[in-house]
Amino acid sequence: MRLTFQLMTVAAILYASWLMVLLSLPYTAFEPHIDFLFTKQLVYKIHHWRWSFYVHVFVSTAVLVAGLLQFSRYVLQRLPKVHRGAGYVYAVTVIALSGPSGLIMGYYANGGVWARMSFVLLAILWIGYTALAMYYIYRKDWKKHADMMTRSYALTLSAVTLRFYAYMIDVIGLHIPPRTAYIWLAWLSWTLNLLLAEYLIRRRVFTSWRGERISG
Repeated sequence: MRLTFQLMTVAAILYASWLMVLLSLPYTAFEPHIDFLFTKQLVYKIHHWRWSFYVHVFVSTAVLVAGLLQFSRYVLQRLPKVHRGAGYVYAVTVIALSGPSGLIMGYYANGGVWARMSFVLLAILWIGYTALAMYYIYRKDWKKHADMMTRSYALTLSAVTLRFYAYMIDVIGLHIPPRTAYIWLAWLSWTLNLLLAEYLIRRRVFTSWRGERISG
C-alpha cells in the first residue's frame, strides 16, 4: 500500500512536470501577449521583471525533477553520484535562479499587497531552506539536511499545488471574486505544503533511511 502511494506520488509529480513544460513552451516566443503575460502588461516592460519571469518559467521543470530525485531511496542507495549531482543542480538553481527570480516576481505579483507578501515570503523561505540544506550536508548532519530538503521541496511544489487548487475552484464552481481567490491561492499553495512537510519530518519518513545509507 505504501509503495503504491509512493509510485502514485512520483507519477503525479512527473506528470505535473510535463504539464509545466507544456505551459512554458508558448513563452519561447518571447512575446508580451501570451497567456499569463496578458495580466502583466504594466510590468512587462520592466527589464528585471521580464527576465526574472522567463528564468523562473524555463528552469521550473529542472527544479521539480532534480528535487524529486533527492527523495528516491533507490537513487540514494544505488546511484549516490546521481543523488549528489541532482542535489547540486537543485540547490544552485533554486538559490541562484529560481528563488531570486521568484522574489522579484513576488514583489510585482497580482492580487495586491497580501498576495505579494505571500509570494515574497515563499521565495525567501525557499532560498533559505535550500541554503540550509546545503550547509548541513557540508556539516554531514544528514538529519537536518533531509529536514531542510523536505521543506525546500515542499515549497518547490507550490507551483504545482497553486495550479491544482485553481483547477479545483473551477471544477467545484466556487463563486469567489478573482482577487480574493488569488490571495487564497497564493497562501494555500505553499502553507499547506509546509504543514505536510512538517508532518513527514516528525514521522521521520526520509531521515531514517538516509542516515542508514550514509552511516552504514
